[in-house]
Amino acid sequence: MTIVGDQGRDHLVLTDVSVEFNGFRAVDGLNLRVAKGELRCIIGPNGAGKTTALDMICGKTAPTSGEIVFEGKRLNNLEEHAIARAGIGRKFQVPSVFRELTVRENLDVAYSKRMGVFANAFCFGRGAERDGLEKLAEFVGLEDHLDTPAGHLSHGHTQWLEISLLLAQDPELILMDEPTAGMTVHETQKTAELFNRLKVKHTLIVVEHDMGFVKEIGEVISVMHQGKLLAEGSVGEIERNPEVRSVYLGSGGISGA
Repeated sequence: MTIVGDQGRDHLVLTDVSVEFNGFRAVDGLNLRVAKGELRCIIGPNGAGKTTALDMICGKTAPTSGEIVFEGKRLNNLEEHAIARAGIGRKFQVPSVFRELTVRENLDVAYSKRMGVFANAFCFGRGAERDGLEKLAEFVGLEDHLDTPAGHLSHGHTQWLEISLLLAQDPELILMDEPTAGMTVHETQKTAELFNRLKVKHTLIVVEHDMGFVKEIGEVISVMHQGKLLAEGSVGEIERNPEVRSVYLGSGGISGA
């Protein structure tokens, strides 16, 4: 990794980042600065480039131009596993858990990945790991489901399990893509409470369509349109922004979206 000077409180900085697919520019000169411990929401219409931006941050897609810097280290063109080791975790839209394993066994796998092959082979620190596993299950609301196969969980519980698998690896920056998709109102509210407890210890970037959820968690909201950053600010500022209302939110604003 290349060290790129002092970034101050900025945990992640994207500078003029673009990517093209067969001549189509999916992200076009995106500039984004996210502070350490911040919970940032990214919103925008379908095709705005939100998921592609996450893909570039986590290394799934290499930018065509521009620079991505995390904790002063340049991430451009690093492999996904190297970016994950640097402290960036990603949750995709569709949960990817081991459906045939129990919640406890899923968490065991996640903890083993963090501990590494050597520590796992000699069962070093397994008592502390078990304690941490149960505390983590309680943190995400799965303490009563530790022995339930993941395939038997509700959609909301499955989403929380995947979030817990990320947390077991203790990433500094967590990328969430549509975390409340398919959730009930009650599950969405519990997820908002969970995210509000996660921020500060972790930096979070959340791509989301549910504007009620965004209003519950968003400190700073970035709005993307046609691959570019259209606007940025608090919920109130975004709600009042005429350009945002025109291209995305409509006359009802965030509260009515």
